[in-house]
Parts: sequence; C-alpha cells; structure tokens
Amino acid sequence: MEESFVQHRGACHCGRVRFEVDAALDIDALECNCSICSKSGFLHLIVPRSRFRLLQGSADLITYTFNTGVAKHLFCKTCGIKPFYVPRSNPDGYSVNVRCLDTATIGHVNVSSFDGKNWEAHGADLAVRSLEQ
Repeated sequence: MEESFVQHRGACHCGRVRFEVDAALDIDALECNCSICSKSGFLHLIVPRSRFRLLQGSADLITYTFNTGVAKHLFCKTCGIKPFYVPRSNPDGYSVNVRCLDTATIGHVNVSSFDGKNWEAHGADLAVRSLEQ
C-alpha cells in the first residue's frame, strides 16, 4: 500500500528561509546524538530531493561543512537556525528539522534515537530514508 503524503511548510526563526516538504501526516523523526545534532537540537525527517522545495531564502543560507565535507549544513545567516540540510547519509535528499515545521499539518511525531556518535557503524542504516516511496 502506498503511503499518502501531506504538504508541510516550515521556516527558520526569522522567516527569511521558507520551504515545504511532502511527508506523512504522522512523522517518523530521528534524534541523533552526534556532536552537531545534539548541540543544535536537530530532529531529522529525511526525504528524497523530489519531496523538498525551497520557497524563498536561498540567498539567506550559508553552508557549513566539517569532517568529510559531504554533509552540507545550511544555516540562515540572519537568525542562525538550520531548518534543513543535505546529510552525509543521504546526499540525494534533505534532512528537514521537524522543529522548524508548522505544527498545523502534523498529526503526531514519533521520535527514535540514532547513534550518530558512532556514525561509521550506523550511517548506512539511513540510506533508505531518501529513496522514493
């Protein structure tokens, strides 16, 4: 049975960066314990690139990379919030910060833990999250 999606909208804190993402009404999110996610409070919803649309603010984004440089961490240069980024595990998709989504379209958020501190051992487990469904 094919899962149906709703259109969720989101933004950074100041609203300069706005986006929309097609995902389930009930969101399965991941809370990662790696150094950047735990410090920023990022709650992951990984989707294929085709289900993500930047509506405004591309000129307001700055990119931060570290370690392998594959992940492209995108921050609003005005308010400093990271509403989404291109993850190392899914360079063909986006990881959206569930905490930046408008709550009106969310039914329920189910949060699971992900051991990002040991990324090399577990990173491949995330690859299926950006596949088209």
